[in-house]
Amino acid sequence: MTSILTYTFKNLPNTSKWALQFSVRPLSCSSQLRAAPAAQTKSKKTLAKPNMRNIVVVDGVRIPFLQSGTSGLLHRTNVPKDIVDYIIFGTVIQEVKTSNVAREAALGAGFSDKTPAHTVTMACISANQAMTTGLGLIASGQSDVIVAGGVELMSDVPIRHSRKMRKMMLELNKAKTLGQRLSLFSKFRLNFLAPELPAVAEFSTSETMGHSADRLAAAFAVSRQDQDEYALRSHSLAKKAQDEGLLSDVVPFKVPGKDTVTKDNGIRPSSLEQMAKLKPAFIKPYGTVTAANSSFLTDGASAMLIMAEEKALAMGYKPKAYLRDFVYVSQDPKDQLLLGPTYATPKVLEKAGLTMNDIDAFEFHEAFSGQILANFKAMDSDWFAQNYMGRKTKVGSPPLEKFNNWGGSLSLGHPFGATGCRLVMAAANRLRKEGGQYGLVAACAAGGQVRRSSLIEASGKSFSWTQNRLI
Repeated sequence: MTSILTYTFKNLPNTSKWALQFSVRPLSCSSQLRAAPAAQTKSKKTLAKPNMRNIVVVDGVRIPFLQSGTSGLLHRTNVPKDIVDYIIFGTVIQEVKTSNVAREAALGAGFSDKTPAHTVTMACISANQAMTTGLGLIASGQSDVIVAGGVELMSDVPIRHSRKMRKMMLELNKAKTLGQRLSLFSKFRLNFLAPELPAVAEFSTSETMGHSADRLAAAFAVSRQDQDEYALRSHSLAKKAQDEGLLSDVVPFKVPGKDTVTKDNGIRPSSLEQMAKLKPAFIKPYGTVTAANSSFLTDGASAMLIMAEEKALAMGYKPKAYLRDFVYVSQDPKDQLLLGPTYATPKVLEKAGLTMNDIDAFEFHEAFSGQILANFKAMDSDWFAQNYMGRKTKVGSPPLEKFNNWGGSLSLGHPFGATGCRLVMAAANRLRKEGGQYGLVAACAAGGQVRRSSLIEASGKSFSWTQNRLI
């Protein structure tokens, strides 16, 4: 995490009802394995708001996303460290010794101890929350320059003693006499030594996200083949983007005691035949979610330099994107845990006065293939909109030719606290590459607590260089 900061600154419901409603056409992704055509630049309105500061993404970087248990940023913008007003980072599974990892990373990277830094946690959208917190500071005039990002290290998660062992150790610490200590030791049992492992499960429902994904896929009649096809699409597009050098936000990282890593190592295109051999990972033996069509546990970190537009231009920067608008929504954590994009997308589009047809680049977090395809069906259903969202009509599903064209979390990986920055930078870089104007970023998150959809905008007319704007 320290090195990623250094790099940034040196260089710049009722499921049976759902199943009846969503027994619709299967989704074939095979045609999407070819390169998507470049988006045609259209003359669209700007989303700039009167009497509000324009907020821009100057640049963003991330270290290669690595499968947990394998290997684990250094020069990009040349921004002087003393002009950074605030640092905000997201993380999910926190290490007690560095509970405010943003502050520790900032100090380790050589920032002034006078620069405030704090850490946020909001499950899979922790980095998104870091970014939007920064947006609020700039919009309110509190700050001009923000560093926002996230980090996750799944290869070394904190493992606790059992509750009984913790209680005994605390009581031993308070014991004042030998007799009190011996009395406590007499209560010890071997099962006290069983460790308490962190679980990727919902506290409120005790259900893992994989189980939720499996039930959601069944409710929306998403077949195993559909899920495998979509996963293969993600890996194939990510491999193509990697080979063509499109993943320009990735920077080399020297793993302490190991080699320098230069690229994501979870991109592994397979074949439908090989994927079909895998057994269900969560609901056995009839589930459809497998290791091949799920995102994998990942180590990674990301950071973005966000500025007020006037500050960026005064310093000579050419921003990559305008950050225009965002919404957070929350739903039932049991049956609608992974449907965040469906609920958040129409809200952010309505705020901006846009429709799905206006969006040139979609970047959605891919927790599971089944989650993505279930959201597609929900977004494309008038019935779901009317019965579950209180809307008269559907918002419509994203066209695949504009969707996650450089791969997604299924193939690139998903370090919980860092994915949000990757999504925004992918949308911004795609808009510049493809000549589009608007980008939409969306992600689901654990807890059913919040889901975020955000909008980017592109191609400003007052500058000679291309600008991108994100919703």
